[in-house]
Amino acid sequence: MKRTKPLVAIYCRLSQEDRDKKSREDDSESIKNQKIMLTEYANDQDWDIYGIYSDDDYTGTDRNRPAFNEVIELAKQKKIDIILCKSQSRFARELEIVEMYINRLFLDWGIRFVSVTDNIDTAIEGTTVMRQMNGIMDERYVENLSVSIKSALKTKRANGEYTGGLPLYGYKKDPNQKGHLIIDPEPAKVVRRVFSLYNQGYGKTAIARILNNEGIPNPTQYKFEKGVKYKTPPNKLGTYWKYFAISDMLCNEMYIGNMVQGKYGTISYKTHKNRPKPPEQWVRVEGTHEPIIEMDLWNSVQNKINSNFKPYKNGKIGLFARKCKCMYCNYTMKSSKSHGDRYLRCSTKHVSKDSCQGSFVSEKALERVVLKELNHLIEKYLNISEFEKNIVLKQYRNNKEELQQEISKHQNKINAYSKALKDLYMDKTNEIISQEEFIALSNDIRKDKETVEALVTERKKQLLELNNEQDLLKTKKQLLEKYINVEQLSREMVDNLIDYIEVGRKDTKTKQLPIKIHWKI
Repeated sequence: MKRTKPLVAIYCRLSQEDRDKKSREDDSESIKNQKIMLTEYANDQDWDIYGIYSDDDYTGTDRNRPAFNEVIELAKQKKIDIILCKSQSRFARELEIVEMYINRLFLDWGIRFVSVTDNIDTAIEGTTVMRQMNGIMDERYVENLSVSIKSALKTKRANGEYTGGLPLYGYKKDPNQKGHLIIDPEPAKVVRRVFSLYNQGYGKTAIARILNNEGIPNPTQYKFEKGVKYKTPPNKLGTYWKYFAISDMLCNEMYIGNMVQGKYGTISYKTHKNRPKPPEQWVRVEGTHEPIIEMDLWNSVQNKINSNFKPYKNGKIGLFARKCKCMYCNYTMKSSKSHGDRYLRCSTKHVSKDSCQGSFVSEKALERVVLKELNHLIEKYLNISEFEKNIVLKQYRNNKEELQQEISKHQNKINAYSKALKDLYMDKTNEIISQEEFIALSNDIRKDKETVEALVTERKKQLLELNNEQDLLKTKKQLLEKYINVEQLSREMVDNLIDYIEVGRKDTKTKQLPIKIHWKI
C-alpha cells in the first residue's frame, strides 16, 4: 500500500545530562525537550511519526549507540522516509559517519535527513558542503575535547593521582581523598600470600592451583561479588586464578607503593581501542600510597623471577610467545614440544578440574594462517585507490593550514600586546598616565597576552600531533611494504604487526580451525 504521508523516525541524543534525572531510567530534561520540539516540527510538516528513538548518555562518536543503530536499520530496510534530529551533531560528530550515512547511504536508500537548528535537509540541493563543514567542525570539537581530557589526565598522573576506574586488586579508592588509594584488607592478604608462596619456591601455576582449590575468588570474581557490575558477568571459567594473573601480580610495582599508570593508550580520539605502551612511556610516581609488599620480599621475588626465565633451549623466544589466547576462556596459551614440533595449547585444565574444551594449534599451522592473512592485509592496504588517498591528504593539508593560520593570527595578537605594553610604559615615563593607571592597564594586557600565548601553545601541540599522525601513516605503509611477499615469519614481525591472536580448537566435522588475528596496524 502506497504511503499517503512520509514516515519519520525522530532521533534524539544526549551525552551528559544525568544531573537533572530522577533516576538513570528516566529521560533527561534535554531529551524530553528534543522530543517535544521534533514532534511539533513533524506535525507542522504533516509527517507521520514512525517512532521516537533516543540515546541518553552516549557521545556522538560512539558507533554502538543502540537507538542510533536501530534507526540506521530502519532506514536500510526502507521502513521510514525521513530521519529527523535537532542538529546534525546529535546524529553524529564524526565526519566519516556523516559522509557514510547522510551524504551517501541515505541518498542511496532514498532516505531524507533533516536537522532543525542547523537547517540541514538532504532534499534541498546544494547543502552537501554545509553538512561536510558541520561534520568537520563537530569532529574538531571532539578532537579538542579529547586533547583537553588527555592533558588533564597526564597532569593528574604526573602528580601521582589515580585516574583509573576499578583499582588494582588489593586496593580501593580513598573515600576521603580523590585520586588516592588505600589498602583493601581482604584481597591484600591474598596478594601477600602469593608473594610469600613464590618466595618459598612455589611456581606460578602451583600458586594458582592452591588458590583455586581453596575457593578463593580471583580479582574479577572478587569485584563482582562486591557489587561491581560488568557488561558480561564472569562465567565459571572466568573465576579461576591462572598463570599470568599470578605472573602479572608478582611484577606490579603498585604493590610497593608506586603509582604506575599510562600502560595503555587509545589509538586515536575516534576509537576506544587501547594498545599497550612501552615501559619507558609509563607514568611512574614513587611513594603515592601504602605498600602491601615490603621491599625485602619484593626484591627477593624479583631476583627469583629474573633467574627463572626459561626461553627455548636455543635461547630464542617462541614465535608466538604470549601472543595467543584461548578463544573459549581467554587464557594465554603456552608452548610445548612434541616429536620435534612446537604446539600452543590452553592450560586452563592444569589449574582446575573443570576446564574449557581447550584450544590447540601447531606453531607451523598458525604461521601459515598468519602469513596468508598478512599477505591479504598488505594487498588490501597498498591497493587503496588514489581517490581515497587524495581525500586523506587533502583533509590533512586543510587541517594543517587551518592550524597554521590560527597560530599566525594569535602570534600577531601577541606582538600587538607586546607593543601596547611598551607604549604604555612610555606613557608612564612621559607622565601621560600615573603609576596606578600603568599597573592596572598593564596587568589587563598581560592577562590577555597570556591567554593568547596559551592558545598558541595548544595549537602548536595539535599541529605536532597532526604531523605525527601523518608520519605514523607513512611508517605503517613502509612497514607493510617491508614485508611484501615474505615467506617466513620472525619474532620481530610478530611483535611489530600483531597485538594478539585468538585460537580455538579444530572442528571434528568440518576440520576448520577458528583463528582470529588482532593486528596492530
